[in-house]
Amino acid sequence: MNKPVAPSDLVVAPVARLLPGLPRAIDRVAEAAPASHAFLRRQWFAAALHAYGGAAETWLVEQGGAPIAALPIIGWGPAWLRAASVPGCYWPFRGFPVAEGAAPFDTPFDALVTALRARLRALRIGPVYDGDPSAEGLIAAARARGWVVLARDIAQSYLLDIAAESATGAWPRNSTLKKNRFHEKHLASHGVPEWRFLDGAALAHGGFDALAQVEEKSWIAARTDGRDAKFTRTGHGAFWRAAAEDPALAAMFHAALLTIDGAPAAFSFDLDRGALKYAIANSYDPAFAKHSPGKLLYWRNLVEARARGIERVDWGAGDSGYKRVIGASPGPMIRDWLLLAPGVPALAGRLAGVLWRRSGQG
Repeated sequence: MNKPVAPSDLVVAPVARLLPGLPRAIDRVAEAAPASHAFLRRQWFAAALHAYGGAAETWLVEQGGAPIAALPIIGWGPAWLRAASVPGCYWPFRGFPVAEGAAPFDTPFDALVTALRARLRALRIGPVYDGDPSAEGLIAAARARGWVVLARDIAQSYLLDIAAESATGAWPRNSTLKKNRFHEKHLASHGVPEWRFLDGAALAHGGFDALAQVEEKSWIAARTDGRDAKFTRTGHGAFWRAAAEDPALAAMFHAALLTIDGAPAAFSFDLDRGALKYAIANSYDPAFAKHSPGKLLYWRNLVEARARGIERVDWGAGDSGYKRVIGASPGPMIRDWLLLAPGVPALAGRLAGVLWRRSGQG
């Protein structure tokens, strides 16, 4: 008598392969990932290599011939360490794509951890948010196989629920609109204000340069060496310009720009994914600080976003003061993770883990 075939016997086991560079299959995985992770496309990682250096390899997990996870890596530290990290940009987070609902929760991660063990002693992931499905799946699979996992706090994130704020009544409140009109009236004494919204194509064709002009006048240029500016040539401008070369990524980019007599005075730059907006950066020319140009612009930006179907804004980390005033509340912690393989690396991690935790910023 033939033995009945169990449903689990019909599932094709996933296979992880290490491929040179950044294969086109990364885009297929990103397109099947949750909307929040769909920006993790091939060009996102290629832009990071272009801006920050490194040579990438990619662990591609396939099931039944279909790619379901893609983990790009670059060397991290001395070669003898056999350590790697996930490339990318800090904003909004540095993660990797996994197809949504492609397999049981742990299946692609089991294959990844098994493959990683043969090549690496350590893997750094992050910074990523608590609850990130890709990171959490890989971390859980690694722990189950004896890896030591270390975390360091980076920062608290802040989230704005536009849908909930709008449901309570008029939003923005009349008092907010009244204050904004007062400031806009006085702002106009400096010249003719123009409020513009730029898509990815407009950003790639001069828009990023306009944002950089604001940063070059802002506090970040006056008080720092400017390396943390998002769009200048000496900051992270190379990354965003390279990322915008992918039309699919460019379609996710959105900026609000205020000009005074045609000169850039303030901006807000975001990455939109479905009903979610990642607020990446905003800045203003301090010459107009008395009239709150940044606040005026982000309110206009939020109202315009709601009209396009945006329901939530992820404000990321830092400067919680103005975010709370808008109505944002604390969201998930942002953490940096270090996975150490069983054996000597794991033992070293147990002994020196406190150093990694203390190196965080949270």
